Amino acid sequence: MAEAPQMTLTATVLSAPDACELAAFYQRLLGWARRMDEPDWVALRAPGGGAGLSFQTDPAYVRPTWPAGPGDQQMMMHLDIEVGDLDTAGAHALAAGATLAEYQPQDDVRVYLDPAGHPFCLWTP
Repeated sequence: MAEAPQMTLTATVLSAPDACELAAFYQRLLGWARRMDEPDWVALRAPGGGAGLSFQTDPAYVRPTWPAGPGDQQMMMHLDIEVGDLDTAGAHALAAGATLAEYQPQDDVRVYLDPAGHPFCLWTP
């Protein structure tokens, strides 16, 4: 097997009906700065380096269902965000525009939905 070329993950990209709106939510949630800002594409930079988050407008975007059942739009991925205190971080997420999901599968994890319906988890170690 040949040696793999060097690759660096630079971002996770989330689709949404409005990239600017979703990026603004994650900017409020995470406090990250914008490094690229176009009408249909926004990129946020992680302050300590590493992979950032990017957002693209998709006019055909279909909001995922959490939890998905047969025939529902499935989530393709979700973000896990480590926090020191679930209650404090959860209040911040709600103030930023998140919605607490009805279904909560674990005691040490809280599932929220961003404004486009992408689930994300706040968790404590």
